[in-house]
Amino acid sequence: MPRKPLLPLAALCVLAVPLTACGGNSAAADKNVVTVYSADGLKGENGDGWYDRVFKDFEKETGIKVEYVEGGSGEMVQRATREKRNPQTDVLVTLPPFIQQADSKGLLQKYAPAGAGQVSGADKAAGGTWTAVVNNYFGFIHNKKELKQAPTTWEELLDGRFRNKLQYSTPGVAGDGTAVLIKAMHDFGGEKPAMEYLKKLQRNNVGPSASTGKLAPKVDKGELLVANGDVQMNFAQSKSMPNLGIWFPAREGGEPTTFALPYAAGLVTGAPHPENGRKLLDFMLSRTAQTQVSEIGGGFPARKDVKATDANAIELTKLMDGVEVFEPDWNDIEQNLPRYVDAWKAATGS
Repeated sequence: MPRKPLLPLAALCVLAVPLTACGGNSAAADKNVVTVYSADGLKGENGDGWYDRVFKDFEKETGIKVEYVEGGSGEMVQRATREKRNPQTDVLVTLPPFIQQADSKGLLQKYAPAGAGQVSGADKAAGGTWTAVVNNYFGFIHNKKELKQAPTTWEELLDGRFRNKLQYSTPGVAGDGTAVLIKAMHDFGGEKPAMEYLKKLQRNNVGPSASTGKLAPKVDKGELLVANGDVQMNFAQSKSMPNLGIWFPAREGGEPTTFALPYAAGLVTGAPHPENGRKLLDFMLSRTAQTQVSEIGGGFPARKDVKATDANAIELTKLMDGVEVFEPDWNDIEQNLPRYVDAWKAATGS
């Protein structure tokens, strides 16, 4: 995890990958910008993602330039925490439980974007500090060329054929990596049996990865056979990475499971450009942007009143057919995440 001193946005522009719209001046010095710190997944590999479209349309409509910094969910919260006394971003977008963590650290201020009334209660903060902008689900990917039949169970991943051909992103750093812990604890019936399993799985694991998005190209090329991910990101990536297949692990003898893992956004406390941040959040939840979530981004609209009927939406619905969706206890996870991550480190020697 990064342990670096506070840096101005100009320096962040050099460090963040990928990063767009960075100039030589601090964002705080420019009244006509809005800065976004976000988990990866919504920006396209080739400039064709949901963020790419939304930011372009937002800039055209408002004249406000979007400066974008991307990383793992935990990494983005850590960066915003380091900058708490001198905030450098206006909008923070992460996966759970990191959006809850950001809220508990006082990083988010109350703001309900236009359209938030159409977002389900489970997908927004009771206190009005954050709301989902794109719905999503946790999943795994496999190389369809090397594995004609997708794996089906957790236990199957312990097979020797996956040695050094399997990787999942780091719990506590990446949102999807943390999701591996959450799903394992659910599927195996608790923390102890989940850690016992992950200890065994470590024999096949390549090692840590701060970003989940970087694993998909490795799976597509066959460097890895299996990795973790999420439906939205991997579905979007599969359009340019034809060997990616999405699947959901089950316990041996059980049914495949997943849980909602939405991209949730909030206005940062002390944001340098709060009004611009509010405008961007409103734009993300607008009906126009929401109708583009599946068609362009490969995800699920956050608004209940937006019913996607495009080809991607139909394919996504089929993908989720027969998969049990459970609801994690986010309060427990937010409170106990450090302990769960420590238990994972102890079990895997990470």
